[in-house]
Amino acid sequence: MTGRLTHIVRHPIKSIGHEDIDSAPLHQGRVLPFDRVWAVSHQAAKFDSPLRDWARKSNFLRGVAAPQLMAVTAQMQADGQITLRHPDRAALTCDPDRAEDQARLIDWLRPLWPETRPAPRAVERVDGVALSDMAEPYVSLLSLASLEALGQAAGRQISRHRFRGNLWVEGWAPWAERDLPGKRLRIGAAVLEVAMPITRCRATCTDPATGTEDLEMLELLERLNGDWHFGCYATVIEGGTITLGDPVEVL
Repeated sequence: MTGRLTHIVRHPIKSIGHEDIDSAPLHQGRVLPFDRVWAVSHQAAKFDSPLRDWARKSNFLRGVAAPQLMAVTAQMQADGQITLRHPDRAALTCDPDRAEDQARLIDWLRPLWPETRPAPRAVERVDGVALSDMAEPYVSLLSLASLEALGQAAGRQISRHRFRGNLWVEGWAPWAERDLPGKRLRIGAAVLEVAMPITRCRATCTDPATGTEDLEMLELLERLNGDWHFGCYATVIEGGTITLGDPVEVL
């Protein structure tokens, strides 16, 4: 079962923007570089800011609580700043590590976050720790054929950005990735071991182009496969550079 790597996606600020890139160095036991480096905590977070260790996703701003966040895109600049764009907001370029830019980022996010939810509080970062949904340093792996099958069942084209994945593969049979947990893959110069399926939440019900819910994704997944799984988590066990077009081989 050999496929081809077609998309590499990172999300520098958790739940706030996605960015496609052409190549990345993977390191043993680490996430995709610059993926979920920062996150924005809210006033009901169960830790004192600044954050000192990984914390559960419920402590942060997320697309499941604010569908408008799903429409944000990100672009990292050469100087380390990040430009965020949203169809209803003027673009913002900021350095999430600078206090003055953190305040600007929170102000930029306020109109996209429901007033009924605890307000955005602070930009968090923990050196060497990805603020992903899982504490383990996973890279997510998804299939374009499965996405196409999902779209056919829904009767519409479905954006891959609903799923906030890292690595997208074409050339596999639809749903073949569901048999991958426990197996190893070679992608470019790196080797990954597939750990477990990804259980999805209602954030996937939102169209990333508009930031509005338009599809009962969880019902669709359950009807097709009997669960809410889409994609897999994998661990990097041998580091190396990956590049668009690399073969993805099951070892």
